[in-house]
Amino acid sequence: MHVGDSEEDVLRNRSLLESTLSARPVFMQQVHGTAVLEINGQTPDGLQADGSFTQQSGVACTMMVADCLPILLCDNKGTQVAAVHAGWRGLAGANGHGIIEAARSVFECEAENLLVWLGPCIGPTAFEVGEEVRAAFVKTSPESASAFKKLGNAKWLADLPALARQRLSALGITQVYGNDSSKAWCTVSNTSRFFSYRRDGVCGRFAACVWLDGKSLA
Repeated sequence: MHVGDSEEDVLRNRSLLESTLSARPVFMQQVHGTAVLEINGQTPDGLQADGSFTQQSGVACTMMVADCLPILLCDNKGTQVAAVHAGWRGLAGANGHGIIEAARSVFECEAENLLVWLGPCIGPTAFEVGEEVRAAFVKTSPESASAFKKLGNAKWLADLPALARQRLSALGITQVYGNDSSKAWCTVSNTSRFFSYRRDGVCGRFAACVWLDGKSLA
């Protein structure tokens, strides 16, 4: 609704998405923060948050991205799901507490019983950032320095999926799937598959959704 598309087209696409999922996607107003809200069938679209979770079937936790990293989580019993939007600001958070730590806190199960999927995002050969981005991570997590490659002129290439995996590992979450930082997952490099704001400037968004269908995890 905020990237130049017609409202009619957006609503039509959202309707198509819902019919494909057989669940109602709930869209957040994402602000690169760390808030994770509980949703249900009555939750309206447009609440301000960068993550959502639910234990109710038929409602899909949904994050919109076009270079940032979508992260989907569930417990291994299929009783709860969550989705978060992780740009570098949300991932770094404040004082070592970012969107991943916020999402972990809404699950009551042990870390070993969590499963995580990392979706497509801007890849480590395309994500050029300034020194302030690297500093935001290294300040509280010195090991995150390994996810940055020096370019010169106070510029770095950042590996967003690697940073997410480090944060997950620090929480004891080891069942992590999806984006492995390879080129196939890079939104900038794969022009025919993914939207990319960094590449195109004006673009659409794609949605990452996770939901409970009442019978099994979807």
